Amino acid sequence: MTAPPVSVAPDVSLLEVTRLMTESAVGSVLVVDDGVLRGIVTDRDIAVRGLGGGLGPEAPVDAVMSAKAVTVDADDDLQVAYGVFRRTGVRRLPVVDGGRAVGVLTIDDLLLDVFRQLADLLGPVAWSVLQEPPGPPSAVGARHDP
Repeated sequence: MTAPPVSVAPDVSLLEVTRLMTESAVGSVLVVDDGVLRGIVTDRDIAVRGLGGGLGPEAPVDAVMSAKAVTVDADDDLQVAYGVFRRTGVRRLPVVDGGRAVGVLTIDDLLLDVFRQLADLLGPVAWSVLQEPPGPPSAVGARHDP
């Protein structure tokens, strides 16, 4: 999870949001008003609904944000996030605690978790494979008739 989340007020311009995304190297920004999550805007929202939809760079971010952001609670188990990603198809989940945004969990974060779990699982297996000489498995006590 990225914490604290990159966030802006609803009246910030699309141009400023784009600059902030570039500076922060993120593809989405949370829209927050008085600490309360109001929505989420992605780089695609700005390109398609904003500039592609005829809005100028000075238009406010709340004109293109998704107001009904799918969220997970800070106390939720990671499996809950997996389920939400699977059911909804979103790529970014704001993490909230009492209505206040405390972070953003992305599908990439979960992929890194899966890779770490696989590495933990495959580490001993890979080590044992490295201990075996190349070629077919050897059978202890097997006869080799010429």
